[in-house]
Amino acid sequence: MGPFFFSGTSEPEDQPEEERMQLTRKPDVGTPQRNFIPADFNPADTESLRESVDLLLARAVDTPDELEDFLRDWSELTGVVEAEKARRYIAKTCDTVDETIRDRFLSYEREVVPLYSQLNDSLDRKYLASPARDSLPARYGIFDRKLKTKAELFREENIPLETEETELYTKYMEIQGVITVELDGETLTAQQCSALLEKPDRELRERAFRKLAVRRLQDSDKIEELFDQMLAIRHQVALNAGFDNYRDYRFQQLCRFAYGPAQCADFHSAVEEIVVPAVADLTRRRIEKLGIDSLRPWDRVVSPFGRPPCTPFATEKEYIEKTQTLFRAVDPVFEKEFDILDRNGLLDLMSRPGKAPGGYMYSIEDMRLPFIFFNAVGTHSDIQTLLHEGGHAFHTIATRGEPLGDYRSAPMEFCEVASMSMELFGLERIDAIYDSQDAREAKYLQFESIVDLFGWIATIDAFQHWLYTHPGHSRDERREKWIDLAGRFAPHIDWGDMDDYFAYLWHRQGHLFHAPFYYIEYAIAQIGALQAWLLEREDHNGMVRAYQAALALGGSQGLPDLFETAGLRFAMGRDILNEIIPAVMKRIEELDSGETPGEKTDTGFDSISVPHPDLDS
Repeated sequence: MGPFFFSGTSEPEDQPEEERMQLTRKPDVGTPQRNFIPADFNPADTESLRESVDLLLARAVDTPDELEDFLRDWSELTGVVEAEKARRYIAKTCDTVDETIRDRFLSYEREVVPLYSQLNDSLDRKYLASPARDSLPARYGIFDRKLKTKAELFREENIPLETEETELYTKYMEIQGVITVELDGETLTAQQCSALLEKPDRELRERAFRKLAVRRLQDSDKIEELFDQMLAIRHQVALNAGFDNYRDYRFQQLCRFAYGPAQCADFHSAVEEIVVPAVADLTRRRIEKLGIDSLRPWDRVVSPFGRPPCTPFATEKEYIEKTQTLFRAVDPVFEKEFDILDRNGLLDLMSRPGKAPGGYMYSIEDMRLPFIFFNAVGTHSDIQTLLHEGGHAFHTIATRGEPLGDYRSAPMEFCEVASMSMELFGLERIDAIYDSQDAREAKYLQFESIVDLFGWIATIDAFQHWLYTHPGHSRDERREKWIDLAGRFAPHIDWGDMDDYFAYLWHRQGHLFHAPFYYIEYAIAQIGALQAWLLEREDHNGMVRAYQAALALGGSQGLPDLFETAGLRFAMGRDILNEIIPAVMKRIEELDSGETPGEKTDTGFDSISVPHPDLDS
């Protein structure tokens, strides 16, 4: 491929507010120079889109140079198409109420995304038929394997089904986005109500939990209906592609070449054997500290030390500044990279009514820059989430100079290593923004939640394996299976009279609705991140440099090789859990006792999580 350049700068202050909100202005760090797609190209114009693809299909690809040029320009076109999709998705999640925004998103999903999927298949097959394919440099090996798998799975009859599935998920987000509750004279979003679970007042926590639970149950029938339709669509997609069930199809679609269902089942068993007893020990500690008889669902995230929750910020500006301090403490380069997002309007972080739930980082491909969306309410867990999404953002920036679009994103398992490692690096430097007691509690609670999270991941993943290998199951059967699995991996929680809510707890996990089977990645990545955390405590400089080197590879290497570049082992079974869980439990014991053996006193200037399932973040 030819050289890669960035061109064009624009000061943020010169841009109108409507352009800022639409993410259409040029960033002040330049944009990738286009070699093939005109600057005024509109990807929503289907005729122009067809013409661009036709030009690519007419190309000669008989030599390695011709094929590389073809791949570069194809990546450029895909980047522009994906960037428009990103902008419309971002706008829709920032405002789930505005019908114009919703209709713009859906029109693109109905008219452009299916068309480009079909056109893209023609480009896939042109590449696969090229006589120069076997003569390309070795770096294209991963790309070649993925493209071959993609072409093998493609079925034109699945395109309208995938569009229908997206529309169903849009309805799910609309349901979630308008959830509010009235509590003590205030109207609270789900995220604001969940933040009350960190308050020391147990009676307030219970009222908040029950209020939100009752409100969520009002939507249970609608969500069950949506999910039934999704299951039917996904099963038909699998059948169309020649698979007996959607699980096997989806594993191929996700290009999970390094592990399969058997390894997932081994992980489930390892969690039951190693993690569940560790959580039982943490639960005993928590019950004793809180002076309660059993652990109710509203007792899971409050500090067990009897102090009010840390409230590190009240405004978005303060939120950004506090997290920036942590990024700088890990390595000044991360502070500089995060500042790119701040000054270019690539952050929407605070909770408000009408905003979709959750948080994400979305790469805007024509700028090759990340956008971060979240629903912060002023808690410590919000700090952890921004560290997490910041890790994803740094991954995007690290691959900004990669001309092959497929290599600008890594396998999701390693994308989450990037984010979860940054959570832990920042956590161990939280003293830079908290007093000693708040810092100690934040670390204790975060490590406690990490151990606990393995059980939730195993529950969600095992549930998905059952869902898609039992097509045609009834709602009652689904309910019973969920209850069985949730009890298997979290037997320490006393749900008491809340059986109805407990049976639909999975409704809150958005991944089940928009990214089926995308959840085991968090466990694999957390295992990697905990290894990085242990290594970083021994050699900060070395680990951060290895982390950056692995991020810069993007998706150009296979999953085990990416782990190896970062100095980590790719593993997800008993052996690795038997190493890392005791290490985390030892750190929790140190924090519980107030001891800090081997703790660093510097903030890293001279060298260098997934949110808890009970919090709506």
